[in-house]
Amino acid sequence: MSRWMNDLKSGRLWSMKMIDSWGSIPSGILYLNLLDMGNYGECIKINKAVSDGPTIKGKYCLAEIPILKMIGAPINRKLRIGICFPFSCSAAHMDVFLGKVIQQVIGSTSSLSLVNENSCRTNERKPLDGIAILTIVLLSIFAALALLATLYDYFLVTDQAKFPAFIKVFSIRATSRSLFRITPPKSNTNVIECLHGMRCLSLIWVVFGHEYMFGLAGPNINKINFIHWSESPFAQTIIHAVFSVDTFFFLSGMLVVMVALRAMERSKGNLNVPLMYLHRYLRLTPLLAMAILAYMKLIPLLVDGPLANAGFDNYEICERSWFWTLLYVQNYATKQICLPHSWYLSVDMQMYLLSPILLVALYKWGKKAAIGAVVLIVLLTVYLFTNMMVQKHSVFIKNNDGSQRLLYFYTHMHATPWLVGAVFGYFLHANRGKYFKLNRLTVWSGWIIALAIFFACEFSLLPYVEWTGRDLSTLSDSLYYSLTRIGWPIALCWVTFACMQGYGGMANSLLSSPLWQPLSKLSYSAYVWHIFIQEINGRRYQTNTFFSNYEMMLKFWEDFGFTLLTAYLMYTIIEAPLGGLEGLLLPNRRPSPKPAIETESQLKKDPEFVKNNQLSEKANLSQLANDVEAAQDVPSSAPAVNT
Repeated sequence: MSRWMNDLKSGRLWSMKMIDSWGSIPSGILYLNLLDMGNYGECIKINKAVSDGPTIKGKYCLAEIPILKMIGAPINRKLRIGICFPFSCSAAHMDVFLGKVIQQVIGSTSSLSLVNENSCRTNERKPLDGIAILTIVLLSIFAALALLATLYDYFLVTDQAKFPAFIKVFSIRATSRSLFRITPPKSNTNVIECLHGMRCLSLIWVVFGHEYMFGLAGPNINKINFIHWSESPFAQTIIHAVFSVDTFFFLSGMLVVMVALRAMERSKGNLNVPLMYLHRYLRLTPLLAMAILAYMKLIPLLVDGPLANAGFDNYEICERSWFWTLLYVQNYATKQICLPHSWYLSVDMQMYLLSPILLVALYKWGKKAAIGAVVLIVLLTVYLFTNMMVQKHSVFIKNNDGSQRLLYFYTHMHATPWLVGAVFGYFLHANRGKYFKLNRLTVWSGWIIALAIFFACEFSLLPYVEWTGRDLSTLSDSLYYSLTRIGWPIALCWVTFACMQGYGGMANSLLSSPLWQPLSKLSYSAYVWHIFIQEINGRRYQTNTFFSNYEMMLKFWEDFGFTLLTAYLMYTIIEAPLGGLEGLLLPNRRPSPKPAIETESQLKKDPEFVKNNQLSEKANLSQLANDVEAAQDVPSSAPAVNT
């Protein structure tokens, strides 16, 4: 400190840089701009060699100064200002210095701690620990295997039919061929084409909603604009983007039931539950486990800046709670969820584990079991409503009492979209191959009701969003939240049904476009990794930002582009290869094709089957399983290997 002060008096450049890099009281405090980061790079690059002592290096910290409270302002928030000190200074040393500066500026003293050592950064980085090294080694091994297999494929394989399956699963070339292979619409009667579009649009909605979550928490110079933004109709589509997750639950329940019942019919009611569980776990977990390592150890290595330690979530808790995530019970077992967005995987996995009970009941008792599932949906809805009324819980933006974990993360509170999808899946299974002839009035009525439900879910709370307007009563809040949990998937039932029966019009043209198919296969990987990209880009800021819808759209396309690149990389080197190995090593859980005699009989009886006889029964089943796994956010291995 003495050398710094002396050199500052004599005008030495390094000492002036240390002062020049400081932030100051920011402009726009009345707009809730309470952060001035200064010049981070200028500070940490200071490296002054001293002949009679240790080298002086820059140390950047964020000082949190309750200056508004000191001058009697009603805002109980702290100013955060970037400061630069010699490397050897501790947070306590800085507190003493800053305390005297504050006393001279405003004539007030403070005994509060102003600098948190965790906010300080220097140009030196901590050495890699064992887990970080393990993460890098594992990624390097997967990448090396993919590269070697791809080179082998490109230079040594002349006949793909003779390509060894064990090597082929690691080939990026072979995986990419499968990934970007587009199947023409209606080429397979077992595939519901519109689900690709529903899945992809829901994924985009999820990423877009999370983009605003990070954007609103960023270093905006106009934070007060959030109040006006949240009152706009457009904001409701972001605030209520949670319905995109209900779409995934609906798709998962519907397809689990459809595929399992079809397989049970072919196997006379047999359901290999242990193999079903093992297959599901092995398909989901490797990529999730790698994500845990990457979030925990790679984000700190890839980010440098004043906000590098101030992300939206703290992934250091993964060291204490990672195993709950890999057991898919994190939504119940711990409040410190390792990857917060993985709560969806836990709910979906738990419903999948319970699904054999419903599947056996539907196979044995048919409509009676479906009615029982409907009764269960009603009971769960009543329970959710009653719980909110009695406990006065709310997730409404103005009344949010922190109960999101209870109302949103717990499976028994969020199972209704999955169950609605399961009941609808049974309906489609029971009526497969049947064409419903509907008149124009019925079709228009169906679409109007479905769209009315969608708009009610999104915009019915609009009259209450003004912060100075009327309040939302507990009764209205409870009715809205409990009914929308079943209203949204019911509307999706009509959309799916209409598209399948030829009443989808423009909606079906959009949702059934073959262009959705590659993104549909990447959906699981993109969901797992999109927060990784958003965390990195949200922590890298070294200056303030400006919040607006247009800025968020620009930011979304930036993050979504890198998300797709990351998803493609992880899909080709981890997800698809391990899925292919699982298909090679585990017994085939899919039913074998019917005998030729039975197939010929069916050809005579089923005109629709005759129309599509260019596909063999075995290819139909394999393609169906692949599309179902993608629809459930389950990684799908190379079709050639599966077939």
